[in-house]
Amino acid sequence: MSQVPTFSFFRSLSFWASALVVLPVFLQAPWVRFHPFSSCLFTAVLLTTGILAVQIGNKSWKQSGTLLVGFSGSWLAGTLFWGWLRMHPVLHLPVEAIALPLAIGGLNSRWKLSCSFYLASLLGTAITDITMALTGVMSFWPEVVNATSNEAPPLLNEAAKLVLQPTSLLILVSAAGAGDLVGKAVLDASSKAFRVSRGLESCGCCPLHHPFDRCFISFTLPISSKSERSDLKRTANA
Repeated sequence: MSQVPTFSFFRSLSFWASALVVLPVFLQAPWVRFHPFSSCLFTAVLLTTGILAVQIGNKSWKQSGTLLVGFSGSWLAGTLFWGWLRMHPVLHLPVEAIALPLAIGGLNSRWKLSCSFYLASLLGTAITDITMALTGVMSFWPEVVNATSNEAPPLLNEAAKLVLQPTSLLILVSAAGAGDLVGKAVLDASSKAFRVSRGLESCGCCPLHHPFDRCFISFTLPISSKSERSDLKRTANA
């Protein structure tokens, strides 16, 4: 009987961890494009709310607050990069790792869960960036983020052709497998941290981690399919 609430708790923890990873897609991505400075200041709100929840909340609120503290580090890094440095993909990982020393140092403290969240998110970023570089998609990054609505489709179409190549698909599958192996390895280190990392892994430690990366793949696949159908029609008519 005692295992049921524990399992339910871990599932809930993983769900909220995953939700915090997905949140930037709907909130932070458009926010930083139009007003990055206010998004940067919002980091203080997230951090303060998390600390207060840990200090004065019940057990459930304490766990949520701890996750929020870790999320604030990812939020700040994401705002700095996507707000001011998005034209320079080589700076993506260094900027996302801005809180790495604090996260490593806090693994043996009361903020272990916060640090696990941040580190799992950073791991997803690293795997994503390496995957994009190996598939050749990274070269389209500056043009895509700076393109107008009319200029973006041709660029995404070209990128999709790279992603759908056999070698690129093999790289994508390998990257997802690497994330899965890392997530399982964390199990031996800490059961609670593992549950959070596994929740993050499902949407973070694969080549669909950040808003740009998820949107990039989701837009390129249908565009590529439409382009291929058009090519087939033209060939048939000829």
